[in-house]
Amino acid sequence: MHIEQNILDKVNEWLTPTFDTETQNQIKEMMTSSPKNLEESFYKNLEFGTGGMRGIMGVGTNRINKYTLGKNTQGLSDYLKKSFPREELKVVIAYDCRHNSNTLAKVVADVFSANGIKVFLFSEMRPTPELSFAVKYLNCHAGIVLTASHNPPEYNGYKVYWQDGGQLVPPQDGEIIQVIENLKYSEIKFEANENLIEYIDVAVDNAFIDSTVANASFNTSAEARKNLKIAYTSLHGTSIKMVPKVLETAGYTDVNIVPEQAEPNGDFPTVISPNPEEPEALTMALALAEKINADIVFGTDPDSDRLGVAVRNNNGKMILLNGNQTMTVMTHYLLEQWRKAGKLDGKQFIGSTIVSTPMMLELASAYNVECKVGLTGFKWIAKFIKDFPELKFIGGGEESFGFMVGDAVRDKDAVGAILLMCEIAAQAKEKGGSVYKELQQMFVDFGFYKEHLISITKKGIEGANQIKQMMIDMREKPVSEINGQRVIMVEDYQNSTARNLLTNELETLSVPKSDVLIYYLEDGSKICARPSGTEPKIKFYFSVNAAIESLEEIPAAEEQLDTKIKNIISEMQLN
Repeated sequence: MHIEQNILDKVNEWLTPTFDTETQNQIKEMMTSSPKNLEESFYKNLEFGTGGMRGIMGVGTNRINKYTLGKNTQGLSDYLKKSFPREELKVVIAYDCRHNSNTLAKVVADVFSANGIKVFLFSEMRPTPELSFAVKYLNCHAGIVLTASHNPPEYNGYKVYWQDGGQLVPPQDGEIIQVIENLKYSEIKFEANENLIEYIDVAVDNAFIDSTVANASFNTSAEARKNLKIAYTSLHGTSIKMVPKVLETAGYTDVNIVPEQAEPNGDFPTVISPNPEEPEALTMALALAEKINADIVFGTDPDSDRLGVAVRNNNGKMILLNGNQTMTVMTHYLLEQWRKAGKLDGKQFIGSTIVSTPMMLELASAYNVECKVGLTGFKWIAKFIKDFPELKFIGGGEESFGFMVGDAVRDKDAVGAILLMCEIAAQAKEKGGSVYKELQQMFVDFGFYKEHLISITKKGIEGANQIKQMMIDMREKPVSEINGQRVIMVEDYQNSTARNLLTNELETLSVPKSDVLIYYLEDGSKICARPSGTEPKIKFYFSVNAAIESLEEIPAAEEQLDTKIKNIISEMQLN
């Protein structure tokens, strides 16, 4: 097969003595046995997306390896020195359960230390939210976590956090990327200064546990906590290091762990995907829940930032909640607790994203707080906390099964969110209710919102081009009507425009540019198209709603909304 000259130039660079013999031999092997794989490995440089940098592990510029991560770390080291010229620089590094995470974390620590930067390195795998907490707790300038979240086993990744404990955002991300791109691989300093590397564990763990319990506990009686029966799975990931300890510290004693999934394992052998967004991932936890008659089920992804939740419906059957439902239940509960405590005075806010449920806006309006809506990814919610210091952050989430309680952690945090959901469930059970009944009442009080997500996977170079073309087609051939409803507004976040199709008025969007299109229909429906920033997928988000006046209207309204979503999907030919 023909390989472009620019790719061959990169390949030849990786065959120089800058790169170790093993790497060179692997490249030579690919040149003869798998030129297609060689092309995939070198056709581009790995990029930072919505959740940092993720990629398949292997040799090449488009792969996760010691050289691509070494170059990132060298560039970040240079940027830190320039940004804080007279300070003793400190960074903290954590890693998850994935293959090579521990060795890659040590490579990153080596490069920082070789540049004279003090490194705090977790001695074992830890949840991502603990890394975010540790950045501020240890007064560091930056933090790194080696993780690919819920991606398949062959992936790993590199997420960068700044002084506030939040992920990198503009303009720093672009500035750092520019520094990295200008570096040569030969400029990476791999020789560690071991004197600058300090291993951390128990002290930071205890501080994180105490902070989580303080942030996510709300006067639940000891008896109610003991009476809540919990089924929990870590899906072979890092949450096993922290969730059981946090729940025990808070007083939840009836915690039943899925034993087959409790052992961290980068192969994730018992699931197709270690992603609690996928119903299949919680199969074993649901089976355990039925066996022990649990009240609530939790599952977390490998780095413990996402959580899946299942609760019993009015017939006693376990049902999975989606991310929009869990975020609205938790946000409503937090707002109600703040109201009861007399802490709401109009100077508070909740956070959400452009692809999440509009019910968050209804909640904010009802409690007289702001709802700040940003691009997909918790880095934008963390940025709101930093950008609006005059406002107190209550909590916030996104549809992809993430939530953040307060501002001690500046990223989605399954550890704190699980404790918060336990508080909601325990208090509801004590009153003779349930989480499900709380959610149903919210449909009556704030509107019945129903959301649905479709992900279409397109792998490799060809797949990336197909996704790009889909977005081009939707921009160049916009639809004016969907499912018999006029499109009244189109927001194009790549062009920073919002066009009213009824008046043809054009407004400028104030959020950063992103490859996202959102259609608003005249009946209040919302459709969003967005290529994933971390996976070879294009995602379509659907939100529909109906006003209801009583609990009795829910079944009919749900059927109506389900039909509406199916019709929209069919008309857009996304079946």
